[in-house]
Amino acid sequence: MVSVTSELFEFNKMLFIYFVSILISFLWILKMILLKKIIIKKTYFDIPIIIFLLSEILSTIFSIDRHTSLFGYYGRFNGGLISIIVYLILFYAFVSNIKKESLMTVLKTSLIASLLVILWGLPGKLGYDLSCFLFLGQLNNNCWTDQFRPFERMFSTLGQPNWLGAYLAINFFIAFYFFISQEKYKKYFIYLVLTFSAILFTRSRSALAAVIVGFTPFIVYLIINKNKLKIFFNKLKYLGLALVILVLFFKTGIGKVDKLIDPKTYLNLIRVNKKQDTQKAATVSAVKQNITEATTNVTESFDIRKIVWKGAIELGKRYPVLGTGVETFAYSYYFVRPVAHNLTSEWDYLYNKAHNEFLNYLATTGFIGLLSYVLMIGTVCFFLIKKSKNNLLHLCLFGSYITISVTNFFGFSTTTVNLFFYLIPAIVILLNQTESEPEEENKTSLKLTSIQKILTAFLSIVGLYLISSVVRYWLADINYAQGDKYYKSGYYQASAQYFQTALNLRNEHVYEDKMAYSLANLASSDSANKENGQADKIMKLAQYYNEKSINASPKNILYWKTRAKIYYVFFLITSDQKQINTSLEALSYAAKIAPTDPKIPLFQSQFYALMADEEKNLLKKEQYKNLAFEEINKTLELKPNYEDALTFKSQLEKKYK
Repeated sequence: MVSVTSELFEFNKMLFIYFVSILISFLWILKMILLKKIIIKKTYFDIPIIIFLLSEILSTIFSIDRHTSLFGYYGRFNGGLISIIVYLILFYAFVSNIKKESLMTVLKTSLIASLLVILWGLPGKLGYDLSCFLFLGQLNNNCWTDQFRPFERMFSTLGQPNWLGAYLAINFFIAFYFFISQEKYKKYFIYLVLTFSAILFTRSRSALAAVIVGFTPFIVYLIINKNKLKIFFNKLKYLGLALVILVLFFKTGIGKVDKLIDPKTYLNLIRVNKKQDTQKAATVSAVKQNITEATTNVTESFDIRKIVWKGAIELGKRYPVLGTGVETFAYSYYFVRPVAHNLTSEWDYLYNKAHNEFLNYLATTGFIGLLSYVLMIGTVCFFLIKKSKNNLLHLCLFGSYITISVTNFFGFSTTTVNLFFYLIPAIVILLNQTESEPEEENKTSLKLTSIQKILTAFLSIVGLYLISSVVRYWLADINYAQGDKYYKSGYYQASAQYFQTALNLRNEHVYEDKMAYSLANLASSDSANKENGQADKIMKLAQYYNEKSINASPKNILYWKTRAKIYYVFFLITSDQKQINTSLEALSYAAKIAPTDPKIPLFQSQFYALMADEEKNLLKKEQYKNLAFEEINKTLELKPNYEDALTFKSQLEKKYK
């Protein structure tokens, strides 16, 4: 977690995973070179993994944006082809090098790490966020915007409450194993109570559901093995009672559930005996609800998810084989975005995930990608079911693995969750190893052969290059983040300098897009120097970067909108009507990509009105007026409650009588 990057949480975790994976791969391959032996173990999951990887590779090859498919959407990062390859490298490195007797240490280390995460997040719940203290030296919650409210929903170092909830749900069942299996179980009992409390503090419904569903294998196990119930009864009794008390005390954050478990609800029902009192209470409740809706006007998150899911299913139908490309949902969702989305409180948000991992795979990798993903999960689950009959650890790991699918169904995978998604199967493989392999008898000689020296040197060069690439990526993002701050504040010269540094370190079309608009605005501020050609040079550079970003990601609606904006700025500088025509051409193409985006026809209407004002020919002037009204009416068909559009239409009607 770092405060100087464009995204504080996932970006740094992803790069850390890249960095560690490079080190692990280097040492693993070096070990093979020195021992003159291939050390890659075959596993039960090899065929599903190969099928899944091939589907991801093919989807990337035929992607609408290969760069995004390789590295992941910029802002989420996790889920691109390279990240999937890295997770699979970690899977095979784990099963090939970790010894069976080390597994308990690995699992306990995970619990210690999660405990630190909980302890870091708890003060924020009380109004004393440690992240704010680390970043700004202020022991309060003031460093967070309205989107992040640790007092209401805890997120600690994970970045979002749902991500923290998903992470803790996995560790809950790892701890449950130690709680059930060990005689000295008090510390694990405290951990489980603390973890469940933290899950309640996240107000993550998906994480809470995941914990409930995660108990399913254990309940089935007890039904089949009734004699075990007597052995575990005392422990389960105390844990069950503790969890119930926690729910009653801290609530779940789910309105209907909390109302059912709140004693006040039943006291009020006893008190309200008369019909008149009941009617009065109903009236007061209705008034309160109307006031709340009028003041907040926030669409329920699950209602928005259903709309996004509908779009994801439609994408799966349109691109059934390989989808639109790995991690391209942010762009392709606009192709099919339901009109109903325009009437939600998040109508102007960019959805870079389908908020359902399964539907995300359907939309971006087609039915082949989805089926291969489900096959991989199904194979792991089948193996766990087969091995869980008489093994408590398998049972609890099965519970952990189930929580991943539940939270992914209502959200999407993150770096932390994906580590468990790929490493829990690796742990299961090692658990079923018949016996630990003996130490290598052939010790390495200090005297290396010429081939070993050459291979080691080559490996070192590749390793250093990959590590330097990760470092450059991180430094590029820091410069991009700094440039973005200046960009949003209107300091375009400073922002362009930082964007240029970022581009020198790494080629990213996200940087190029921001660079283009910064330069266009810089040319506008420098328009007084048109005589010496300075503004013209900056305009050409802005045009160059805009074309580069569009060529890299031609289906990205954001870049076409940028094109429309920068040519409008060019028009303000040059008063050349051709620039407005270029803006309209960009918007026309954008409208084909995103036919339900109400902002596009609004911009078109504004540009046509501007052209009507500039036009001298009366016939053309009338045509532009008609087009302005035509586009503003399209806008209001897509979003009838769009205040900007209603205001602009009113202005047009008044202006043209």
